[in-house]
Amino acid sequence: MQHSYAFGEELRRRRLAAALSLEQLGKRVHYSKAQLSKVERGLKRPSLELARLCDTELDAGGSLAQLLSPTTVSPMSLPDTGHDDEVWLMYLDKNGTSTLQPVKRRSLIAVGAASALSLQLSGEPLPVDTGASTLVEASRTLFGQFRRIGQAASPGSLLPALITQTHSLEQLARLAGPRTRNELLVLASRYAEYTGWMAQEAGDDRAALWWTDRAVQLARGGGDDMLASYALVRRSLICLFGGDPVQAAELAERALESATAPRVAGLAAQHLAQSLAVTGDHIGTMRSLDRARELLAADTRHPDTPVLGASHVPNVVEMYTGWCLYELGRVRQAADLLDRETGRLPAHALRARARHGVRRALAHTAAGDIDQACAITADLLSSTGTVNSATISTDLIRLARLLGRHPRNAHVREITPRLTAALPHRPL
Repeated sequence: MQHSYAFGEELRRRRLAAALSLEQLGKRVHYSKAQLSKVERGLKRPSLELARLCDTELDAGGSLAQLLSPTTVSPMSLPDTGHDDEVWLMYLDKNGTSTLQPVKRRSLIAVGAASALSLQLSGEPLPVDTGASTLVEASRTLFGQFRRIGQAASPGSLLPALITQTHSLEQLARLAGPRTRNELLVLASRYAEYTGWMAQEAGDDRAALWWTDRAVQLARGGGDDMLASYALVRRSLICLFGGDPVQAAELAERALESATAPRVAGLAAQHLAQSLAVTGDHIGTMRSLDRARELLAADTRHPDTPVLGASHVPNVVEMYTGWCLYELGRVRQAADLLDRETGRLPAHALRARARHGVRRALAHTAAGDIDQACAITADLLSSTGTVNSATISTDLIRLARLLGRHPRNAHVREITPRLTAALPHRPL
């Protein structure tokens, strides 16, 4: 509790310097006078959300949030995802469920399943001018459909098909001529990268990293080194969601320093901004967001190339600017920006609408718009259940905690049973 006393003392010092009473500050940050009094006396553990709000109202430049900074946690340990002695088996149950399990290659052979490691397609080489080009075009179109389905389905339901298609493209590349082989391997790498994203959405970070690294290998086999930098971006995001913004920022900076395509660099700058926002660095956050805008605007990829990163968000930097503003305690600005940007999301993009809708509800809650936050939450709860996202669930827990501070509000009492039912089975 030592940090609680230090925080309380600093909060009281800055509040008095600003000539604000407990009641006046409480109205600005939407906390009761009694709650703030307990925080100042070290009797109540302050939340990071409260620290950021007080930083903003007292013009503290992030110093209050730094007293509770998540940078004090141990660096997140990213698992070794080497491929040399490990394969993944998928178990499909007749009830429709599936699980991924890592297995040592030698163990798999020892139990008589060596054939599972050597399954390959056979046949004549693919015709260069007919079947091969049709196959690439069809697989690319199918990938777009998978990403569309992924916006409205549980990630676990997509994994079997994505994994199968990735392996099929890799094997088909063996039958193709050099040019088509490269196209198929690069396309397989995009399938593998998306498989990693769906594994992360399903809550399996280890599988997510394994498939991301597999995507890098496939891309290199097709003559495309861009995914090596993008793998750093993906690892940065996993660290950020895992509560380690320092390592997340370091990985994003490594991606920015590499010679990579503008889109990958732009996404790296965006994730760097998110990491800096969590640590309360307003200037660094805004600078990184500006850099992300410039880099993403310079993206000149071919329109047929599968998109890396969010593909259903019209203006990804503006959307994440709203979220960064929330992390920085600029909750009113965040709510206004997220209102505008979520309104531009396509109706079919349930996953994107749920993810950014929860963040929109968080911003309105922190800004004191409790009724509006409850209305937003009521609209999105059916979608959160459909897409079944581990990352969205993390934000739902934060939302439940913030709304729980307003037990007397009629709308909060009405939405709480539905919100509680939507949470993963773990304590708040």
